[in-house]
Amino acid sequence: MTRDKHTHDDHAGGHKGHFATRLRNYFLTGLVITGPIGITLWLTWTFINWVDGLVTPLVPRVYHPETYLPFSIPGFGLIVAAVLLTMIGFLAANFAGRSLISFGESVVARMPLVRNLYSGLKQIFETILDERGNTFTKAALIQYPRQGLWAIAFISTETKGEVAKRLAEKSGMMSVFLPTTPNPTSGFLLFVPKADVIELSMSVEDAAKLVISAGLVNPEYPELLEEFMDKSAAEQVSARSSSRAVGAAPREDA
Repeated sequence: MTRDKHTHDDHAGGHKGHFATRLRNYFLTGLVITGPIGITLWLTWTFINWVDGLVTPLVPRVYHPETYLPFSIPGFGLIVAAVLLTMIGFLAANFAGRSLISFGESVVARMPLVRNLYSGLKQIFETILDERGNTFTKAALIQYPRQGLWAIAFISTETKGEVAKRLAEKSGMMSVFLPTTPNPTSGFLLFVPKADVIELSMSVEDAAKLVISAGLVNPEYPELLEEFMDKSAAEQVSARSSSRAVGAAPREDA
């Protein structure tokens, strides 16, 4: 009877352990699903409130929606900012707008400290926001910080200008950006010989995810799937050829 009691207790303990494990798995699954959604919504809401706090006080009170409605409308400042930016872009595309911008930039160019700050910020914004501009073309592997250690890098372009001239004795140099983990916006600009750069088939976005997640999020490797599909297709063609050969044999005998 004692043995039966121990057996019953073991089964009860096992069921409790399985139940606790399931609860933990359910909790982690729910956290994985709701975590990114919740953080995205929170960041979006924070950004909207931040823009509203900056833009709404600049709009005359008579144009505020809450002046005519018993409740406030979130995002009003964001809408006003988007409309104003669109109007500024439209005016800047005209001849008069371009002339005014050129005059303003000529005035800024005479200010010793402001001109350096303005030119740097302008170049950064043009590089990031201009869809026609050159961005990172490919992801690659380079050996860093020493031989035998490999790091993800983003290929910018072929090395040009004075740097390329000074390194003319080298056989082709590439400008690559080496991001840091988990913040890929900071990193190092490196000039690496082409022979030391291994280009990857993954996109720049997938490589950025790999860097941000510290290697936890690995993108799919399309070449493996392509090789498998090519192998399967070759096997199917070979099987069809064999079946046709077997089917044609009796006809030749006849």
